Amino acid sequence: MCAQANAAPIIIKKKKVVKGGGHHGGAWKVAYADFVTAMMAFFMLMWLLNATTEQQRKGIADYFSPTIPINRISGGGNGALGGDSIFSEEALSNSGTGGTGSDLSDQSAQAEQALKSLDENLRGLGGESAVMENALRHVVTRITDEGLVIELFELEGVPLFEENGDQPTQLMKDLATLIAGVAQAVTNKIAVGGHVQAQPVVVAQSRVWELSASRATTLRELMQDSGIKPNRIKRVTGHADRDPVAANTMARRNNRMEIILLRDVKRN
Repeated sequence: MCAQANAAPIIIKKKKVVKGGGHHGGAWKVAYADFVTAMMAFFMLMWLLNATTEQQRKGIADYFSPTIPINRISGGGNGALGGDSIFSEEALSNSGTGGTGSDLSDQSAQAEQALKSLDENLRGLGGESAVMENALRHVVTRITDEGLVIELFELEGVPLFEENGDQPTQLMKDLATLIAGVAQAVTNKIAVGGHVQAQPVVVAQSRVWELSASRATTLRELMQDSGIKPNRIKRVTGHADRDPVAANTMARRNNRMEIILLRDVKRN
């Protein structure tokens, strides 16, 4: 009995070997990195949609999916940049296409390029003189599905028409002459629209409809006097105060005129 009590205990030690690294492996890191990358791309997409205009988004989309070959750019030269300028007397662009091709996609691409060229030409006029630069402060342009929209708007203390009337100021006359000169580079149909600021609710009889329509008619007449043929005018519309661009519907910025060079791609 005494011998057994003095015997040293036997200790068995087991070692557990974990293969594959367990939670210390790297597979989860790869999956997490993919997740973070996807989230970053998602937030970049959301930011781009919120921070860009319709025209800019279209340009980004065209960059990743180009549909306009380089030789469709009208540069008046040979080779890849071949073609007649849209301002050439012999090749005055018809409905913004400037060519006689029958393919619809070709016409659409050339029409888009013609509108962009007109837009750039109008923007470039600002450097000609101080008077021109001052006038162009009242002009913004954008290309939409309908065509090239040229917006003429008032600034505080610098109206386009006499107060509450359709008598044009000298600024309005100058702008009409300027736009008519640019518009004669193509033969697109033209739409003219008038917008006015809202009137106080205490006014007994609001004249926003009549006023916007009469101002649009005045602008049509000014453009015709400046060389635009009457058969190019497709519509003249008074929009009243229904489509304000300023949060304050009574702001003078809402007094504006729109001249739209309409798309008119011929279909076979």
